[in-house]
Amino acid sequence: MSPSLDRILPGIMLMLGFCLTAPLIDVASKLAAATLPVGQITTARFMVQAAIMAPICLALRYPLTLPRAALWQLTQRAFFLIASTYCFVAAVQVMPIADALAIAFVEPFILLILGRLLFQDEVGPRRIMACVVGFAGSLLVIQPSLAAFGLVALYPLGTAFSFAAYMLVTRSLSRRMHPIPMQLHTATVAAAICLPVMVLSNGTGITTLDPVMPQGIAWVWVCGVGVASAIAHLMMTYALRMAPTSTLAPLHYLEIVSAVAFGYLIFSDFPNTLTWVGIGIIVASGLYIIWRERITATTPIAVRPRVH
Repeated sequence: MSPSLDRILPGIMLMLGFCLTAPLIDVASKLAAATLPVGQITTARFMVQAAIMAPICLALRYPLTLPRAALWQLTQRAFFLIASTYCFVAAVQVMPIADALAIAFVEPFILLILGRLLFQDEVGPRRIMACVVGFAGSLLVIQPSLAAFGLVALYPLGTAFSFAAYMLVTRSLSRRMHPIPMQLHTATVAAAICLPVMVLSNGTGITTLDPVMPQGIAWVWVCGVGVASAIAHLMMTYALRMAPTSTLAPLHYLEIVSAVAFGYLIFSDFPNTLTWVGIGIIVASGLYIIWRERITATTPIAVRPRVH
């Protein structure tokens, strides 16, 4: 029996809050990237996020010490999140946020295929076809972006692959760790990985890594990346505790709507017709996969078809 609306409504509202807040990470990244290196913005995100999560964990009485048994998985999770963040910040430095996000939204399709290859998840031909169609939709966004921005248009694909791997590690790690300390420890490990790279890159002249001192409002933008990340991911964490994933997953696509709105209001960016068609195909394919997942999850094992 599905949960009543009054029980899951707080989760739905938090998910909507996530969809509204998550693009602010990208807005702050794009504003910061005008004067700061991509690597420095990535590092700052995790430092600020860890600083925010530490007192929250203390208030909720979660341990601040890194669990040694989970250190390897936390390191993997941090590495994939670093790669995902770096690729996306590098993309929005020159691309419209909505275009980069639309390409990155092929992540659910990549996750589905990796789940089949690594965990032998049951994936039938219909969902495989939906993945193919969704990826074709992303090509409609990539093609004009590639012509306009060059190979940087492929960075969101790096985000998609990295975030899919991040989600697979999270899937395994969440069985033995609460999501709140998991966020703190991931941010801490990620900062510990990024900081030595920044120190060693100082004075090298490497454009994407050599740190510079933020000036004026740039401090707001670079810190805002970490603040928005912490708030958005906290909302998603608690949303998933209050409502089923099958209910929340379709709402995630509303993030594209808020990304388009912020991109237009702040940067005067608005997707062209071909990009809108690609976004529509990606969203439709993703919603179809979610729908098939719900059908599969609610079908009794004894009568569930072998392929679907």
